[in-house]
Amino acid sequence: MTTVKNANDHTTPLRRDIHALGNMLGDILVHHGGEELLNKVETIRQLTKDLRKNPDTSTYNQLKNEIQNLEPPMRSQVIRAFSIYFHLVNIAEQNHRIRRRREYQLREDHGAQPFSLESAVQNLKKNDFSKGAIQEVLDKLSLELIITAHPTEATKRTVLEIQKRIATLLKKLDHPQLTKSERESIQDSLQNEVTVLWQTDELRERKPTVMDEVRNGLYYFDETLFDVLPDIHQELEARLEDHYPGEDWNVPNFLRFGSWIGGDRDGNPNVTPDITWQTLQKQRKLVLKKYDAVLVELMKRFSHSSTQVTVTDELKNAIEKEEPMLPKGKKWRVDREIYRRKFAIILERLRQVGKSDIGYGYADELIEDLRQIRDSAQTHQPNKRELKKLRKLIRQVELFGFHLATLDIRNHSGEHESAVSELLQKVGIVKDYATLEEKDKLEVLQEVLKDPRPISLLNEDYSEETQKMLNVFQMIRKAHKEFGERSIEVYLISMTESASDLLEVLVLAKEAGIYRLHADGTVESNLNVAPLLETVDDLVAGPDILKTLFEMDVYSKHLDKHGNHQEIMLGYSDGSKDGGTLTANWRLYKAQQEIHDMAHEYNVGLKFFHGRGGSLGRGGGPLNRSLLSQPVETLGEGVKITEQGEVLSSRYLLRDIAYRSLEQGASTLLEGAMNISKESEQGHHREELWEQALEDISEVSLKKYQSLVFGDSDFLTYFNEATPLQEISELNIGSRPMKRKDSSKFENLRAIPWVFAWTQNRQLIPAWYAAGTGLASYVENSEDNLAVLKQMYENWPFFRSTINNLQMALTKADIQTAKEYKALVNDQELGERIFQNIVEEYDRTKDILLQITGDAELLDHQPTIKESVRLRNPYVDPLNFLQVELIKELRQVDDHEDILTEVLLTISGIAAGLRNTG
Repeated sequence: MTTVKNANDHTTPLRRDIHALGNMLGDILVHHGGEELLNKVETIRQLTKDLRKNPDTSTYNQLKNEIQNLEPPMRSQVIRAFSIYFHLVNIAEQNHRIRRRREYQLREDHGAQPFSLESAVQNLKKNDFSKGAIQEVLDKLSLELIITAHPTEATKRTVLEIQKRIATLLKKLDHPQLTKSERESIQDSLQNEVTVLWQTDELRERKPTVMDEVRNGLYYFDETLFDVLPDIHQELEARLEDHYPGEDWNVPNFLRFGSWIGGDRDGNPNVTPDITWQTLQKQRKLVLKKYDAVLVELMKRFSHSSTQVTVTDELKNAIEKEEPMLPKGKKWRVDREIYRRKFAIILERLRQVGKSDIGYGYADELIEDLRQIRDSAQTHQPNKRELKKLRKLIRQVELFGFHLATLDIRNHSGEHESAVSELLQKVGIVKDYATLEEKDKLEVLQEVLKDPRPISLLNEDYSEETQKMLNVFQMIRKAHKEFGERSIEVYLISMTESASDLLEVLVLAKEAGIYRLHADGTVESNLNVAPLLETVDDLVAGPDILKTLFEMDVYSKHLDKHGNHQEIMLGYSDGSKDGGTLTANWRLYKAQQEIHDMAHEYNVGLKFFHGRGGSLGRGGGPLNRSLLSQPVETLGEGVKITEQGEVLSSRYLLRDIAYRSLEQGASTLLEGAMNISKESEQGHHREELWEQALEDISEVSLKKYQSLVFGDSDFLTYFNEATPLQEISELNIGSRPMKRKDSSKFENLRAIPWVFAWTQNRQLIPAWYAAGTGLASYVENSEDNLAVLKQMYENWPFFRSTINNLQMALTKADIQTAKEYKALVNDQELGERIFQNIVEEYDRTKDILLQITGDAELLDHQPTIKESVRLRNPYVDPLNFLQVELIKELRQVDDHEDILTEVLLTISGIAAGLRNTG
């Protein structure tokens, strides 16, 4: 299988890799299915390619005929051929990113790579920022990335590991000094790995359990994040030392990872307190294992003898005091090897964490021991960079502690209300709390929080749901004692609609002793409580919800214990599902502005937590672009972003890609916070005219979107039949149910399958629908308005990001291919009517986007991505055509296991081809 050549010089190595991998796959096809299989794949590929160049009826009929005449087992082999080809192309493209980064680093005349730490520090120096000003910003800087188990990773772990091995071999082939035999050996290994990829089942046999998902998440910490995170911090420190020589720099740990996996209870009954506890234990076990391996290596290197060097008295005294407590045989055998004696103590204490009194109680104790070695070694080491590995370990312990990653707990507001309602009813405070007006709820909750006495009864027979909820908070308290308070810091409340939703969580925390009111009136609060604003209505109500809380004495005391800092999560998925992408993104932007301005009046700092998915319909996009599109005033106080599903493997499977992604995020945040980024809003004012324009556009867009999704009574029928939604539910990619409740209602369908289904049928309406009507209506209102939109695109990063994401969505959508899915709608007239609505809006959106950008074609500003999509289409199209034929057949038969497997293979292949699921 081969692809078209491109004239761009810098893509020559990429084309070489794709060509080589395609040829290997071709050889495998011949081996397993003979020339007949290879010829069939090539015939279908060529027909789809011809159809794109010249969409005539004859070619279309030929293609349909080829696909309809495919029979098992060749049909599944053809599907797998196209699917595996995409996996290989994705690997090659990632390797090319690594290659391009190295080219920047090697060519001195090239300058610093954009969005690199080197570039960021150069810009700081160029703009004459002092050491003090930079350090002040660094001390406040915070970027937290939260991995989640959202079911959007269609590729199973075994396949990801094969892909990683292929990527490693491709990278080795770039070495300029390979001998002929070395090159042949690597190529043989590549052929073997591609063969294994073909011979491995890509579909999971069963749905993953929560603990399977926990293990998958830990894989990224084990393979890349444990090393890459400290490297980012140390690289920034090194670049600052280069450009500000003579200054003593202290780069704080501003970049961290957390997790939801094992703590996200919203809609997932499989996440129990016991599962969360097991998750915390697994995280601790991994991080202790990682420290152990580094310490053993350091112990080998620190062979210094006290006859050759002088060590500090502090270190000697500590060793003399601690060695006697070591069990027999654990003490280092050579007295003169002073550092090894200390490392022996450290290793034994580390190995006894959670097991005996010898073990460290807190990670800070380990840090103190490592600093003793560092401070002593610095007295006789000529260059402190020689202690780089030790300094890196200290940084790692600071970052990961004994908990590895802070685990957020999330649950639905309705469950808290039910539990609190029963608690209040049992003690006779309120008979039916849930039916109270909001102001009455707030009065009751404040009184409970002002009373030191608990309202839960020791031996009361609570309902199973209430007892489960109480167990969650008791588990959190227990976790704080066993793993430290950093193990669980934030409790997120899904579907927050009012201030009482947050106070209810504080009441439940009070019952577990996590929140306490002491007799002297002081408050102890060891859990951050964060609202999750998801729907368009909730985003509009957000500022008032927070203002109500900030004005409460009881909530102010809680905030005081958290540095007067409030975390707020913004949901990108449900707002887009309910109101369309343009309206949702504008409401999210406005909510941040309004909440920030209001919080400033109350002297409350904010951290916005962006619940972005991997796909455009759920707020996806590169990490640095996500940061650039935020209101600039929100960047300096801390940013938190989810990293979900397929994003984890695309960004963090390979060390070099992980480093580059995190470097882009860190440099963007630093430059934005320092008011120097040309790409961010720094230096650009937001004119009231622009904001009013978006307000008008959003209003029209919302009406257009809801007229289809909620106003057309046939729309849900079209969605259910014209997409592979039913079949996606059979894809074993997540432990969480596809719906919040066992109901066919639209509001109970989660946003992930909503987006996933539309991506598969190439219509992608969550990522673009109704934006064109909003934009076009604004232009039609005045002859000057197109110029206004052009000015906004040129000067306002948020609007530019919005328009560019719309371009990407329209490019990945494909109306010609999407048309095939009409055949799946039982009522053909219904299908034709709604599809035509979508086509008209697609054309309208494309037209207005090109007017705004002034380009001839979509994505002219990103030619590399545009070319990548163009080259992929001839390979994605066959999978779409096959999927339609298979779904038709599947929905007409009873015994369908083999057909279902083939449909699932097309789903997996299309996801790999478009590099997006949900």
